[in-house]
Amino acid sequence: MTHCIFCPPAIFSSAKVLHQDDKVYAIEDIKPAALRHYLIIPVDHIATVRNLQRRKEDYALVEHMLKIGQSLLQRDAPGALQYRFGFHQPPFNSVNHLHLHCFALPYTPRWKKFKYFSYGPVGVFLEANKLLEKIKPMHDNL
Repeated sequence: MTHCIFCPPAIFSSAKVLHQDDKVYAIEDIKPAALRHYLIIPVDHIATVRNLQRRKEDYALVEHMLKIGQSLLQRDAPGALQYRFGFHQPPFNSVNHLHLHCFALPYTPRWKKFKYFSYGPVGVFLEANKLLEKIKPMHDNL
């Protein structure tokens, strides 16, 4: 694997860490596109959403990422107009290390919203709840 800017220890020298546990860490996006724009990143290197499967472990990880993002935004931007959570899909992702974008809206500047739209089946941006539906294990033993 080549050097990854989201893998420890590189990420800890270049970003303000908002949360860290044994599964994920959360940072502020260095180029925020909204009132609040956080990234939730798995500790283990997973390249993109395409590497996730219908496995209990993958589902639990994405669910955990979403819960952490929701918690941080509710804490830091309780009066936001709306919250959004999602992932860029290849080839539209900027870093090949899975990361959840967490937004407290409005977008700033407003044109940034186009980078985070879901364009149907082409899917530039995949909403977190849609990814959870896609990778939910066949057997509901979560």
